[in-house]
Amino acid sequence: MKLEQNDTPLLFSNTELPDVFFTEYLSQSSGDFIKVYLYLIFLSKYGKDVKINDLSKKLELPLKTIQDSIKYWEDLGVITKKNTGYIINDLQEIELHKLYKPRVSLSPETLQQTAKNQYRAKAIENINNEFFQGIMSPSWYSDIDLWFKKYGFDEEVMIALFRYCYNRSALHRNYIQAVADAWAKNNIKTFNDLDSYFEKQEKLNVLYKSITKKLGYTRPLTQYEQAYIDKWSLDYNYNLSIIEIALKKTTSKANPSFDYLDKLLTDWHDRGFKTPEQVQSFLAELKQKNRNVKDLEKKAGYNNYEQRTYDNLNNLYANFNL
Repeated sequence: MKLEQNDTPLLFSNTELPDVFFTEYLSQSSGDFIKVYLYLIFLSKYGKDVKINDLSKKLELPLKTIQDSIKYWEDLGVITKKNTGYIINDLQEIELHKLYKPRVSLSPETLQQTAKNQYRAKAIENINNEFFQGIMSPSWYSDIDLWFKKYGFDEEVMIALFRYCYNRSALHRNYIQAVADAWAKNNIKTFNDLDSYFEKQEKLNVLYKSITKKLGYTRPLTQYEQAYIDKWSLDYNYNLSIIEIALKKTTSKANPSFDYLDKLLTDWHDRGFKTPEQVQSFLAELKQKNRNVKDLEKKAGYNNYEQRTYDNLNNLYANFNL
């Protein structure tokens, strides 16, 4: 007796995707690329021979988009080019290989230490539950483990890193890596370091807004203008009370540049001024000195008066509203 199974009609057939597609690929791939991949999965069930031009017409996508999509999935190793076409690779097998590969490079001592580190394991569990609803992809575990080693973050900082990116709807590897790099450059290791960093950034943001308002800008500051303010605040330790003196004293200049403001504040810093009172006292002395020079010019006659050596100072404070 021979038993045969009827082929399932197209109307009742299914095309399945592993869950790892949703955790690893969906959020980081463009809609058109996903569209192409899904259709390739569908066609692969039936062993169809299809041309790129046909895909372009069937999916109503430009030919270049089809080509870019195929290259994208090929670069990820999701599909492999053969002489006769492409093979659709198993996503679960790909992720298993990625998960296994970093582990084989770790020493037994490292693995033993990781196993013993219950606090770190608890932190990773919290990340899984809070940001991935308890279904975090296995590859994230190896990534987090490597980030711990690369950046030296403590567990609270690692959780804060994921929370920071999650709150900005950017919970993907490239963004997390960029934020982690920025934190590492600011010597963040512990949660106290992170708290101090956020406090410093908040003060800078307030300073950005105050200076923008006082200059009457209706646009946001450029990154170069912010860099000037960072220097005045972080390197010179100047707050708004000193910076505002420079802003007020340049009212006679049309559109005073940040470069000019920087020269003023750098001059005050080089002179060792740390308080508004020291700056005001210096400006008062400079004002009196200018008066004395003018009095001497009137008495001796400008042409006969030998200019004293204030050239650089006069150039810096020319048209300065003393």
